[in-house]
Amino acid sequence: MLTHISISQFTVVDTLQVEFQGGLTVLTGETGAGKSIILDALGLCLGDRADSSAIRPGSERAELSANFDVGAIPAAQAWLAERELSAGEDCLLRRVLTREGRSRAFINGSPATLQDCAALGGLLIDIHGQHAHQSLVRRAHQRALLDSYAKARPKLTEVDETARQWKSLHEQLTSLRDTQREQADREQLLRYQVSELDELALKPGELQSLENEQRLLANADIIQRQAARSIELCENQEAGVRAAIGELDPELHDLAAVGNAREMLQSAAIQIDEARLELQQYLAGCESNPQRLEEVEARLDTVYSLARKHRIEAEALPAHHETLSEELLALDSSDDRLEALEAELTALSQQYEVAAKTLVELRTKGSRKLEKEVAKLLGKLSMNTCRFEVALTPRDSETPHPLGTEDVEFLIATNPGAEPQSLARVASGGELSRISLAVQVATVGDTTVPCMVFDEVDVGIGGAVAEVVGRLLAEMGKDSQVLCVTHLAQVAAQGNQHLQVAKTGKGKAVSSSLSLLDEKQRIEEIARMLGGVKMTENTLAHAREMLAGGA
Repeated sequence: MLTHISISQFTVVDTLQVEFQGGLTVLTGETGAGKSIILDALGLCLGDRADSSAIRPGSERAELSANFDVGAIPAAQAWLAERELSAGEDCLLRRVLTREGRSRAFINGSPATLQDCAALGGLLIDIHGQHAHQSLVRRAHQRALLDSYAKARPKLTEVDETARQWKSLHEQLTSLRDTQREQADREQLLRYQVSELDELALKPGELQSLENEQRLLANADIIQRQAARSIELCENQEAGVRAAIGELDPELHDLAAVGNAREMLQSAAIQIDEARLELQQYLAGCESNPQRLEEVEARLDTVYSLARKHRIEAEALPAHHETLSEELLALDSSDDRLEALEAELTALSQQYEVAAKTLVELRTKGSRKLEKEVAKLLGKLSMNTCRFEVALTPRDSETPHPLGTEDVEFLIATNPGAEPQSLARVASGGELSRISLAVQVATVGDTTVPCMVFDEVDVGIGGAVAEVVGRLLAEMGKDSQVLCVTHLAQVAAQGNQHLQVAKTGKGKAVSSSLSLLDEKQRIEEIARMLGGVKMTENTLAHAREMLAGGA
């Protein structure tokens, strides 16, 4: 609910602080006193476009704020939490206007766009009357109101979810079909490429092995000559080393002095002999094999040719082979996937049809009941000639729609014999206010907006009808917070809280103020509304009687 409004340097207001309570709050005052300032300030906090001319003369900026208690508004809490703007159970919408024409908006102290303020405001407050926030003229609100009244929201959720699933699946199916048409050539190419690579059957590590073998076979003669020469040198070196050992006669030399040298020569002779044996073994296995060389080189040529053909390194051929095989397998299975998607899409279409049909039935039943309820209320509001209808028009859509198979629109005919038209085309603001009042009262238990504002809902009425309006507003105030700007004593007398707007001063020094009336002040204000400037004992007595009896 709305708990507080603060206005500074706005139009004819210097500073103004207003605390609000639950139930029905009435705002009264003489014509031109500035009752609309409260609603204008609310509108700016809720994202209305600003005009620097609204800044109080002599001031460079205007500040406006509206504080709401969102403790009992889960939708608003979720909206704030999603954007990391939560501040407990309080929500402060603030707007700053500057003389240069700039405007800034804030939600709980954080900068916000006007679109965000409007979106959040739509969850907090609903303003009815000759102002921009007439949600009842919006088809989306009309549909939401009917669905809530007809207890159709659970079914709408099912319709919405099924339609979205259908859309997602249809997009997958369309994409798969488009891909299939494009992949015929790709599949043919893949089959050829995979067949080539299957035939090649190159194993990981095989390329390195082939290159090593080719290098050995191609240089077999050179390798044999070099190995034979090395063996010969080893034999010569071994003989020289052993001769050197023989020259060191142990009987003639001091073994302590030459012992290390003798041991090293003996070790060298052994190692040379082992090296010679290794080389002889290597040489025995290194034979010229022109036929095998031809086979290896042919295999390598095939590998490198395929690598160039696929524009990759030869080492990457095995991995590339696996990738192409997997892609081909996926293409082969696309037909099965296509059939499965088509079957699933058919099942979803049938599920949607059943759910949408039930939704139509709920809406149809609810709309007939709502029409009767609104008609009764319009009669009480002296609009007997008005005809209220809820139109359910088949939606021009060949695919499942998240909102069902029909559009919802509230229609009204204000004159006998006239064709019902959309509420947005109703010329009279007063008529629209009373129609809105009738619809809101009829659906009061289903509204999701905790605060409703009615601006001069009593325009063009009086007497018994005004009393009915007051009682209807008071009845709404039992379930929601209701603010009403009124000129009628019969309406004002029903308020749980009475605020009076007054204008003081002259010329550029004019200022508007707002005050909460106590019982005595309220009697005087009701009397003024009944009898004008001059109050008599009769009007005062009448005012007491209206307040005592609740009008």
